[in-house]
Amino acid sequence: MKHLLPFSAAFLATALAGCAGAPAREAAAPAAAEAAAQPAPVALAALPAAPVAARKPYEVKAPHGATRNDEYYWLRDDTRKNEEMLAYLTAENAYTDAVLKPLEALEASLYDELVGRIKQDDASVPYLEDGYWYYTRFETGKEYPVYARRKGTMDAPEQVLFDVNVMAEGKNFFQIGTYEISPDGNLAAFAEDAVGRRQYVLRIKDLRTGEILPDQITGVSANMMWGEDNRTLYYVENDPKTLLTKRVKTHVVGTATALDKLVYEEKDDTFYMGVGRTRSDDYLCIGVSSTVSSEMRCTDADQPGEFRVLAPRQRDFEYEADHLDGRWVISTNWNAKNFRIMTFADGQPWGDRNRWQELVPHSADVLISGVTLFNGFMAISERSGGLQRVRVRHDDGRQEFVKADESAYSMGLAMNAEPGTDWLRYTYTSLTTPASTYEVNVRTGERKLLKEQPVLGGFDKANYVTERLWATARDGTKVPVSVLYRRGFEKNGKAALYQYSYGSYGSSSDPGFNSNVLSLVDRGAVYAVAHIRGGQEMGRQWYEDGKLLKKVNTFTDFIDVTDFLVQEGWAAPDRVAAMGGSAGGLLMGAIANMAPEKYAAIVAHVPFVDVVTTMLDETIPLTTNEFDEWGNPKDPKYYDYMLSYSPYDQVEAKAYPSMLVTTGLWDSQVQYFEPAKWVARLRAKKTDTNPLLFRTNMEAGHGGKSGRFQRYRERAEEYAFVIERLGLPAAP
Repeated sequence: MKHLLPFSAAFLATALAGCAGAPAREAAAPAAAEAAAQPAPVALAALPAAPVAARKPYEVKAPHGATRNDEYYWLRDDTRKNEEMLAYLTAENAYTDAVLKPLEALEASLYDELVGRIKQDDASVPYLEDGYWYYTRFETGKEYPVYARRKGTMDAPEQVLFDVNVMAEGKNFFQIGTYEISPDGNLAAFAEDAVGRRQYVLRIKDLRTGEILPDQITGVSANMMWGEDNRTLYYVENDPKTLLTKRVKTHVVGTATALDKLVYEEKDDTFYMGVGRTRSDDYLCIGVSSTVSSEMRCTDADQPGEFRVLAPRQRDFEYEADHLDGRWVISTNWNAKNFRIMTFADGQPWGDRNRWQELVPHSADVLISGVTLFNGFMAISERSGGLQRVRVRHDDGRQEFVKADESAYSMGLAMNAEPGTDWLRYTYTSLTTPASTYEVNVRTGERKLLKEQPVLGGFDKANYVTERLWATARDGTKVPVSVLYRRGFEKNGKAALYQYSYGSYGSSSDPGFNSNVLSLVDRGAVYAVAHIRGGQEMGRQWYEDGKLLKKVNTFTDFIDVTDFLVQEGWAAPDRVAAMGGSAGGLLMGAIANMAPEKYAAIVAHVPFVDVVTTMLDETIPLTTNEFDEWGNPKDPKYYDYMLSYSPYDQVEAKAYPSMLVTTGLWDSQVQYFEPAKWVARLRAKKTDTNPLLFRTNMEAGHGGKSGRFQRYRERAEEYAFVIERLGLPAAP
């Protein structure tokens, strides 16, 4: 049984994600009142001098002979113990505190707004699996989730699987990455992280007694599966330095970890790896995947033996297979850029894809992004026209689409734990519609709303409007843009704009509800999501046109969307803020260099900004998995291209926007020293007097602090900075 755990609070516009809040106002205040309500500007002249990082010459060499001086390379310390480095980060935090001190009251009120919109004692929609109803709930005032189940019916007594509030006591950071229930329902294997580096410790709980067993395995990923004997646990071991998923091992409950057996070892460092059961529960599988290829190997669940390959790996050949009702169903890009669905029956030989038969053909206009199997039908997740939809295909060939109620929305499959049902669960959201879970009967068409995420604080979706726009990029490409604004908004070229995007790895920035941004929209700002190349909103080619030697399209698309929104009167040219995180932080760094005059403020969360140096160093976690995304700089062609946009390398002596940069000391995805070096170089070279703020969370990793309310404090700080920089009123 596979349990994917949602993050405990809203983060950006994703699933990474109360008390009474102030009701939203129907219209903006008059200009005079608005000016009076604005927070006082940051008085830089009265502040202490910004921290200055020491410059220490260091030569970064590429195998083909190219060299670069990296005067801030010394800020890298893989042990996180260097006193000079820690002192610099601490000084930057103190400087940020000083600069933002005049905004403390605004930040506090924003925090109350953000928290005031959430129902603190909320719970997820329960789902049935193997006789138990599973769900997640939160308790008022508490930071962490409670994972629980009830046997047979939701009226049965609750059994708490994990109260993370108790488990996190005394810890600065704590997270359960995932948990897995044994087939007999008696044991729960779980992966915990008390550092924030996503190097998990695997532990086992006896659900009959509540006892945490002595078994403990360190250095693993948050991915495991049980064998049919209820005693054998398959897990994925990470490389201790690169953090790459390297080996699948088995552990027998109650035995020493030294006796764990190696099942499979991946030799190619460009591949990630995971384990899981098929939908039928008949097979245990190991899946490996890189940016451009994948491979699956499986064994019988009831008599595990050799893990046999379904189809051997090949560059530019991707597939994902599942099994149910005596057949394999495969989603693949084989002769199909946007993927198609194939099948082969039990009894046919494995390893020969030429025996596969086509079920759903390729379409140049529709990207197939996932398939979930049921007895008698399958649910297909698709992208078309920049939007997500769900198609139901019955085994007799009949097909229909799940209904959508708006023109700009995001739809996906929800938890459908068991295949033997006519009810399909799916999620639906838009910029104005809170995340909702529906189920539809695929035989009768009956549809039920199981839950719409409660939004407190006076929220009324009728007060907001969303539109889908199309901006023209400089090469003529039409780029979709989703905007959100308060009803009554006047498109007169005077408003503030808060523009977000990601644009990498084929990860699409879907127009989903984000209650946090209401704090900006209620103050008169327009919120825009730019669906730029590098995602897959418009199909697989949209991704291909925003990676490798076409990566710059991602950055110019974002800038061109900004120009479009300003030219069309959605925003004033001097009131634009941009935000992105991780690879979206690379986007922020690139636009800061390429078009600094077009942004009043830029917020870069955990930004990947030192592209060339990181990609030259295969000891840095996850580097080798990224070559097919960014290119391998050991090749001069890719080196030169990556260098041309690398934010750290392209910092110049010129004026930059006001900037807020964040990182986590224990981040394993984007190491803290990338933004630290970038900020240090910006400080040394920039010619403006705009604030440059750098916040390091000394106790967290890539996703920020682990408690749900801590994330709202981080968002309140960001929004206070943005509101002051854009001249928005202090109160909505």
